[in-house]
Amino acid sequence: MAVTNQPRPFAPSEFQTGLCDFCSDCGTCCYGLCCYPCMACSIAGDMDECCLCGFTVTMRSVYRTKYNINGTLCGDYMTHMCCPICSTCQLKRDVERRKEQGIF
Repeated sequence: MAVTNQPRPFAPSEFQTGLCDFCSDCGTCCYGLCCYPCMACSIAGDMDECCLCGFTVTMRSVYRTKYNINGTLCGDYMTHMCCPICSTCQLKRDVERRKEQGIF
């Protein structure tokens, strides 16, 4: 029997909410709109990263890679550059949902 696929620890997935899924968590969206730097530092803290480095495309990419979320570095760059608040809110919602599920 020939092996055609290599085993993966996690099947590829998607972010648990959409990029513009504001209504799924209005509190997070208000937090992002009112104090974007604070929310970015909160995410950095959750990921054991340095808040002083700022929220970058790299953090989104590292998170996506850690949880085997489909996407590319170019996609992370475009998402973050075109709509940084939406991108950051999406990441915060995903972090919070994974905490609730016990997989963060």
